[in-house]
Amino acid sequence: MARHWADFQYEIYLNGMSGAVPRLPTDLTRLEALAEHRLGPGPVGYVAGSAGDGSTARANRAALARRRIVPRMLRDVHERDLSVQVLGRPLPAPLALAPVGVLSIMHPDAEPAAARAAAAHGVPYVLSSASSTPIEQVAEAMGDAERWFQLYWSKDREVTRSFLDRAKAAGFTVLVVTLDTPMLAWRPRDLDQAYLPFLHGVGTANYFTDPAFLAGLAKPPQEDPNAAVLHFLGLFADPGKTWPDLAFLREHWDGPIVLKGVLHPDDAREAADAGMDGVVVSNHGGRQVAGSVAAADALPGVARAVGDRLAVLFDSGVRTGDDVVKALALGARAVLLGRPYVYGLALDGQRGVDHVIRCLLAELDLTLALSGHATPSAVSAADLVTDPG
Repeated sequence: MARHWADFQYEIYLNGMSGAVPRLPTDLTRLEALAEHRLGPGPVGYVAGSAGDGSTARANRAALARRRIVPRMLRDVHERDLSVQVLGRPLPAPLALAPVGVLSIMHPDAEPAAARAAAAHGVPYVLSSASSTPIEQVAEAMGDAERWFQLYWSKDREVTRSFLDRAKAAGFTVLVVTLDTPMLAWRPRDLDQAYLPFLHGVGTANYFTDPAFLAGLAKPPQEDPNAAVLHFLGLFADPGKTWPDLAFLREHWDGPIVLKGVLHPDDAREAADAGMDGVVVSNHGGRQVAGSVAAADALPGVARAVGDRLAVLFDSGVRTGDDVVKALALGARAVLLGRPYVYGLALDGQRGVDHVIRCLLAELDLTLALSGHATPSAVSAADLVTDPG
């Protein structure tokens, strides 16, 4: 019998009989305000902030809010199964934890804490290139659990090749290539604090432990940290990359490759033509292009264009279980959850991430069931209406 994630609510109620209540809110939209209250303006602004005046981040939430679920009655939802197949991998639910870098600014246990929480529930953890913890240490924290590696595509081919080799050796199975960050956007919350963790060597752990990167330094990072940071900044990303360059990645990665940051159907078709395995419809949570199309508004067009050729995943704006249902209805096969789990980490370490995962999946399970659906694949665009308001 499939696991019913919704049973988490009864666990909470039963614990309440002995006077225990959850350490964190079960409404995950409340976590950001708590993190704002407890953390310094630099770290929380780095996670919560957006490009420009924040219009794209607001549009992401508004686009999901405009879609309303139309529940159906008298359908047998007694036995439910949230499991899905994504990129040839069986997952317990259509969820992965999105790549978020520099997690040590939020909690000292950083990426390993989030990775362990994901592993405990079988949810893939996507490790950022810009993590505070080296690839190998995160892999060790996860045991045999499903893990994917996110690549910021460096100017230095040898560093890129080395990252791919290390990720493969450490058991990462899927490569997620972020395309929308060939340079940092104009982010006022970071600029107003003059806060960029990389300048202090935070988020550089994979680089400062990489043999190809170290080969480009005159001295080790611990002896000349400023030179190491400058070298990192000089090769971190490459705005000169074009579609033919994907052949290099395919040559050096024999597993699935997913392109993150795709919003236009033609770009999705280009990805399919280039032999990629999936795309993530994403605008980087509103952090890169102010005034961008909302990710949920772009999702249906991408899904129609390539849904039969590529795995279409989704992120940007997801906060709740009903957001996941809406993304599935609009054509996504699974979603990547970002900011909420990072706030959970900031507020309560691994337990906080565990809480976020369980809350989201319980709400997803309940929302599907109460809308008349026993599996994620049963929901479609016909189950949504658009609120004219």
